[in-house]
Parts: sequence; C-alpha cells; structure tokens
Amino acid sequence: MIADYEEYDGMGLAELVRKREVKPEEVLETTLARAAERNPALNAIVTPLYDEARRALAAGLPEGPFTGVPYVIKELVVSVKGAATTSASRLLEKNIAAADSEIVARCRRAGLVIFGKTNSSEFGLAAATEPALYGVTRNPWDKERSPGGSSGGSAAAVASGILPMAHATDGGGSIRIPASCCGLFGLKPTRSRITAGPEGGEGLAGLAHQHAVTWSVRDSAALLDATAGPLPGDPYYPPAPTRSYLSETEREPGRLRIAFSTKAPDGSPIDPDCRAEVEAAARLCGELGHEIVEASPEFDVGVLRAGFLAVFQANTAANVGRVTGGGLPAEGLVEPLTRAVVERGLGMPASAYIRHLQALHRESRRIARFFEDHDVWLTPTLATPAKPIGTFATDTSDMDGWMDRLLAFIPFTWLFNVTGQPAMSVPLGMSREGLPVGCHFAARYGEEDMLFRLAAQLERAAPWRNRRPKA
Repeated sequence: MIADYEEYDGMGLAELVRKREVKPEEVLETTLARAAERNPALNAIVTPLYDEARRALAAGLPEGPFTGVPYVIKELVVSVKGAATTSASRLLEKNIAAADSEIVARCRRAGLVIFGKTNSSEFGLAAATEPALYGVTRNPWDKERSPGGSSGGSAAAVASGILPMAHATDGGGSIRIPASCCGLFGLKPTRSRITAGPEGGEGLAGLAHQHAVTWSVRDSAALLDATAGPLPGDPYYPPAPTRSYLSETEREPGRLRIAFSTKAPDGSPIDPDCRAEVEAAARLCGELGHEIVEASPEFDVGVLRAGFLAVFQANTAANVGRVTGGGLPAEGLVEPLTRAVVERGLGMPASAYIRHLQALHRESRRIARFFEDHDVWLTPTLATPAKPIGTFATDTSDMDGWMDRLLAFIPFTWLFNVTGQPAMSVPLGMSREGLPVGCHFAARYGEEDMLFRLAAQLERAAPWRNRRPKA
C-alpha cells in the first residue's frame, strides 16, 4: 500500500511507476482498498470492475502518460467492453457493451487502468446523482448534500481521495457542476474536441461533451492530450491545438482581458458566498496582471432556454425510443421525470425542433461577439453551493417546475454547452458553511490552451489540492 497516496495526482502516480518506485499492482490495490473503505458511504462507484483491472495489469500495460494509474468511467453513454451501459436507467439495465467507446480505448492506450464505472443521474438529466437504478450518491464534504450531477459519482470518488481523477460528461454543466460542489477542477472542452464515436457523431445536437474531473490542472491537460481528436466520419472538429495542453500549463497566460459578472442572465438569485468568491477571483486575477472589467454578453436568455430544453426533450425521446421502438417506455422502466421529458419530446414537431436549433445558433453568435473584446468571462459556476439530497428528485412529472429549479441552480454552465465554447470550474473558494465554491471561466471557441494557462496560474497563486474533505 502507498502510505502517502493522496500526495500524488495522476501524473505523480505515473511517475512513481515509471521510476519503478512502486508497481502498478501496488497503486491499484491501494486504490481498491480506499474504494472498499470509502465508497459504501458515498455510493460513487456502482459497477466494480476490479477483477478486470487486475487482469489488465497481468496482461501488461501500454507505455503512456498514465501507465499504471487507476481510472473510472461514468455510467452514461460511454461503453466499457463487457460491462453494462445503462445511462443509470432500468430501461438499459441489461445493455452489455460489445466494445469500448473510442474514449475508453484511448484511456487504455494512455496506460490507465479502468477499475469501475461511476454513478450518474438517469440519462444525465439531473444536476444531482440519485437514480432509481443505483441509488443516491453523497458528497464527501457533507453526506447530506449532493455531489452535483450528472457526473456526481466521478466527482465524489475523486473528492473522497479514492483516486485523483475520473471520467465525466457534460451536457449542461455535468463536469463543472460536480466540480464546483466537490472542490475539484473541471474543464468542459470545446464542442467535439473529444469524439463521440464510434456510437455517435454528436450528442444532444452538439451540446454534449466529455472529459474529466481532477484535483490538478496538469492531470486535466494531460488527459485531454491523450483523449482528444476526431474519428473518421465525425461531423465536425475544432481547430487542433498548436502545442500539447500539458505544455500550456507551464506557460504564462500573458495579460488577459477578463470580464466578470455575479448576476445571472435569467435573474436567478446568486448566493452571497458565490458572489463573494467570484469578486475575490476577479481581484486575484487583477493582482496577477490581468485587465478586469465588470461586463456580460447580451443575448435572449428566454430563446436560449427554450432551445436548450427542446434539445434535451427531443434527444431523450430519441435515445429512449431506440429501445422502445419509438414510443413511451412502460411504467417503472424510467423515472417519472424522464418519462415526462420523453413525452414532451415525442410531441414536438420536427419543424419546431429545427427552429429551436436555428435560434440557438443565432444567440450563440451574439454571445461569441462578446469574446471579440474579452478573452474570458468569469462568473459563479453555480447559484449556490452543493444542494441537499433530494432537491432535484426525479420522482415527479412536473417537468416545467423541475426545470425551473434546475436552471436557477445552473444559470451559467449550460450557456456554453449551447455555444460549444470551452469553460472550466476552478475550486477557488469555500462557503461560510465549509462547502466548496467554484468559479467559472469561459473562453473563445477552441481556446482550451488559454484556459489551461490561466488555470495553472491560478493553481500556483491559490493552490487547492490540500483542501480536502475529512475522510
């Protein structure tokens, strides 16, 4: 067992293995021991693949940036060969994957040792992780609070110290929401930076992304280096980076024009602690030499909201329809909220869906113009710190009321799923109750490199890796 395990991020563990100071088997068994100790109270890892991980070690690992580092995959859309791909739904409980998704194959080629799958909300709809199939996942900082969603299982596993980084996906904030709730770094890449193949070309009309939640900025950068890139036949791909993302973390960002705001575009109230931490982050950025101004993009948030919901409704109906043959699922096979979303999607005319997409594109152009004069927009990640368990319970058919509560909690994150721009939650703050508070930074399309430079600068100036919940 590795006594000082939590002192290392993923790259640190890989360096120990590379220098032969520890064996990959020691790293895995240390991780599994921590999972056995901590996961029962959290319910973060819902599909153990421990024997499969041991067999992978016995067969020999490829040489890569993360050789010998344990890793977990979120239980939503992405497939691990031989394991169920359920999207946390009873409807897909017996859906066993015949092959790895491309991102999983790339993780394996990077030397990662996949030992489990983590909990998600059903079909990724909720900003909490409490599916009927797998049960409630709890926040290591306060077990009566949610770790957020839909990547709450991954975030809870990392925040609890089971492992230093974990796979996550993001259709409306599902990397950045749990990163904020659990005190982690979470970057949502530019649209299609990581392929959705071979299963699909784009998810949620391009709103869906995937990457990871991590303790360190450099782990996130090195992971993106290992997993980014298109597959033949992908519908689009952003401009390729000029340098590795890992190398960007070692470069200074230069003087950036950073706009900040603590006011939600839809007028939702923002918790005073979340406002205060953004103001503190703006001051810190000013002290680091950046130009700071209070400003926000102009756009029609009502039009964006309607289009965002239409995309989720239609795509959830299509995803469920692949199993049901196009109709509503039988009672009990999906949660009441999911059924209501599917029903709304099934009733949407194709022409209305296209009009919503066209409107999303128009408003995205308005937001993009803001970034001609500003390099970064800084806001709270969320309107409040982590919510109590049950706040986003999905045992309701009141979809409109539920969505009102959801979007009031995430007034900033989903905007950049719509525009496709990269955005990150940086764990710079804490609430007066002792809960993590993330600060949200969004950049121009394709500029993850700049965000990594800024994040690394912030990490050096205000380090967070030793700010951990009590085990």
